[in-house]
Order: sequence, then C-alpha cells, then structure tokens
Amino acid sequence: MPNTDVSGLSMLGSQTETAANPEAAVLEKVPSGHAGTDYVVRFTAPEFTSLCPMTGQPDFAHIVIDYVPNEWLVESKSLKLFLHSFRNHGAFHEDCSIYIAKRLVELLDPKWLRIGAYWYPRGGIPIDVFWQTGKPPEGVWLPDQGVQPYRGRG
Repeated sequence: MPNTDVSGLSMLGSQTETAANPEAAVLEKVPSGHAGTDYVVRFTAPEFTSLCPMTGQPDFAHIVIDYVPNEWLVESKSLKLFLHSFRNHGAFHEDCSIYIAKRLVELLDPKWLRIGAYWYPRGGIPIDVFWQTGKPPEGVWLPDQGVQPYRGRG
C-alpha cells in the first residue's frame, strides 16, 4: 500500500477557517497512490448552499462530483471547506456548478471529471446543471449518480 505524502498540506490536521468566498478558498491535492489505474472517485454534497445574487435568499443543491484521477487526488477537507465557502456567496446555479468543476480540473488535471448539480426549486423551477470534460476512460465502472428527478415535473 502506498504511503501518501501529506507534508505540503496546510489544512489537514489543523483548525481551519472557512474562506469568505470561493475565489479565496484553497483547494489542496495529494499524490494518487494508484497512478496508472483507472478508477472513479465520487464526492457527494447533499446539502450544498449558495445565495441568489439577486435576492440574497439561500439556494440549495445536491451535488455529485465524479472524477478519474491522473496523478492527483483532491484532499477532502479542502474540498469540504471550498464547497462551504459558497454559503455566503451570491452566484447563479450555473455559475456555482461550473466554477466548482473548473477549479477541480485546474487543480487535478484529472483523466476525466463530471459534475451533476441538482438544485432544489425555489419559485417552482428546478435548475439542474451537468458538465463533464469529455468521455470517461474506457472500462471504468461509472454508476448512475442516483439522484431522483424533481417530482413536480410534467
């Protein structure tokens, strides 16, 4: 089993404040102990919160991030704090969702990444946002994201 070097991490194992906004949030990475092996890593944030930039009212989402690592893995505490930094940040659903995905791609340079952001309706309209970097590597097991569609549709 590989030994992961965590010496360069600034948040793991210490008390860390949440950044005031996503741009100021620090995302950290660790070397993948299984570089060269294609596998899927999934992060699920079932209680993601941001603010509507027009009304200041909270918006809620269930976010699922799947990626196939290349050389790096995202350090989970930094990801949790990054996602938490949206709580007092005003941005539209699409902006939040795509920003999260692009920050992770910039940090990790994964073989593949997708995000499914399932936003709860406010004002009667659910807005779901889906994005991926391309086709997943051949042969990886990629389960369905398992989020039920909004039942008020149709």
